[in-house]
Amino acid sequence: MNHRPYLPGGIAVSEIGFGAWQLGVESGWKAVSEAEAERMIRTALDRGINFFDTAPNYGMGTSEERLGKVFKTVDRDRIVVNTKFGRLDNGQIDFSSDQIQPSIERSLKRLQIDCLDSAIIHSPQSELLNGNACDHYEVLERLIDQGKIKAYGASVDFASEITTLLETTNARVFQSFFNILHQDAKGAFELVREKGAAVIAKIPFDSGWLTGKYGAHSAFEGVRARWSREDIATRARLVDRVKEIVGGELMPSALTFCTAFDAVSTVIPGAVSEAQLLANIRAMQQPMQEELRAQLEAFYEDEVRALKLPW
Repeated sequence: MNHRPYLPGGIAVSEIGFGAWQLGVESGWKAVSEAEAERMIRTALDRGINFFDTAPNYGMGTSEERLGKVFKTVDRDRIVVNTKFGRLDNGQIDFSSDQIQPSIERSLKRLQIDCLDSAIIHSPQSELLNGNACDHYEVLERLIDQGKIKAYGASVDFASEITTLLETTNARVFQSFFNILHQDAKGAFELVREKGAAVIAKIPFDSGWLTGKYGAHSAFEGVRARWSREDIATRARLVDRVKEIVGGELMPSALTFCTAFDAVSTVIPGAVSEAQLLANIRAMQQPMQEELRAQLEAFYEDEVRALKLPW
């Protein structure tokens, strides 16, 4: 497992991380039992994964709780933990600055650790990304002073959002929507490097499309029912183009495209079973060649960006 810089002076993180949404009870994914959750976490650790991403609203706190049951048995210096706030463990959404510390305290208790490596605002409204317009970052700076967190940032989708945070706050961690079909965040990567910040690439498989399991005739339920028939047809056509470009399996290219950029510290694909976790790890074995990365960047600029694909 390759490792990359995350926080200045901190330990390097595995280039593939463990996204823990699926560990929560009633997470909206296939149900994962507590025993299977523990097995997946320990398998990840055994295979060199040391970065774990979670949130209070993942299973109403149960994702953090299940991680915590394993973390209490592991050397704290062995793991890097990121959680979020704003979307609470009771299902409510509250980005108020006075809710930050209580939320972080509850997360620390569930995770059974004393300090978070990073805490990020969980997909907030745009006005909360400007440090000159709100007091949230003062609260986060106090939490650093108190030793509750080491760094902070936000979960965002676009380069402009990352840039605003970097220019108006001391945010140094960005969980960003970034994959072959959504490359906008790349526009902020140079500034990320200049500031010594870190990017966590989320949704690398584009909600399953870049695994190759969906096509023009696929039907969707739950959160994926958001796509219209036109959206599905467009996605299917673009995925076929990606297949032509990569000339092989989609999954490895989807993951290694993200880590082909040195601003990306880690990528967090979802896995609802130990088998999927191991498949994700295997997919990372061969780094993407520069020529292929350039082809996929050109494809995005020429054929995808103007479409403004919906999430």
